[in-house]
Amino acid sequence: MSVFARHRAGVAGAAVLAVAVLVALVAPLVVPADALDVTRVTGAPWRPPGAGHLLGTDHAGRSVALLVVRGTGTSLFVGLTAAALSVGIGTLVGVLSGYFGGVFAGVLLRVTDFFLVLPSLVLAIALSTVLPRGLGTIVVAIGLTSWPSTARVVRAQTLAVRARPFVDRARALGGGHLHVITRHVLPSVVPLVLVTTTLAVASSIVAESTLAFLGLGDPTRISWGALLHQARLHGAVPQGAWWFLLPPGLAIVVVVLAFTLVGRALETAAAPGG
Repeated sequence: MSVFARHRAGVAGAAVLAVAVLVALVAPLVVPADALDVTRVTGAPWRPPGAGHLLGTDHAGRSVALLVVRGTGTSLFVGLTAAALSVGIGTLVGVLSGYFGGVFAGVLLRVTDFFLVLPSLVLAIALSTVLPRGLGTIVVAIGLTSWPSTARVVRAQTLAVRARPFVDRARALGGGHLHVITRHVLPSVVPLVLVTTTLAVASSIVAESTLAFLGLGDPTRISWGALLHQARLHGAVPQGAWWFLLPPGLAIVVVVLAFTLVGRALETAAAPGG
């Protein structure tokens, strides 16, 4: 922890993430539903930033600032849950293939290689197209297509742990596979998994934004990618409404960068001698 505290970029990233999480939690309480309802909003469309609207208004007269604030929760939720699913699958496959070996590991590795050679974004788009629209579909599409890299990293770490003397001693003392995996392998893999999870959240947020931008997101939810989709769909560029494009795009960049900085700091702290 002291190593992480000395990593200024990581601490700055953690501070940004704390603010983003706070905004996501508070947004439903402070943003009235009427302000985002296109059938009840009274603001003028395409109004530039000013005293009445800090970041201007969109095509329907809604405040862009309120839209970006409300979209924080959706983007973070999808990023965190999709990353948890992805890292969970990757950790399970990586530990099992690295610990047991043999034909079983060979099958798991072939499945991993199959998913590795497929473009994850293209596969996620295909899944989002054939499955019912919704946040659950986006989470599943991202999680099921982005786990192979985690599996490879965890497998390499598991192979290194399996070769250590304390694992042989545990087996000699009668420890079964479940005991060795839960008591010896997983504790050695957890720091690496934590770093991978942090970086996976950043990738998942970008993937969700891409899917939403392409019109494959949940049409009932506001997210940063969905705002960019609405901006493209309703002609923000021809209107010169840069204020509808820039805020959600910057929000994606800042939060993804923050997760990346935290992940790099955790990687430094988890490194041997770190």
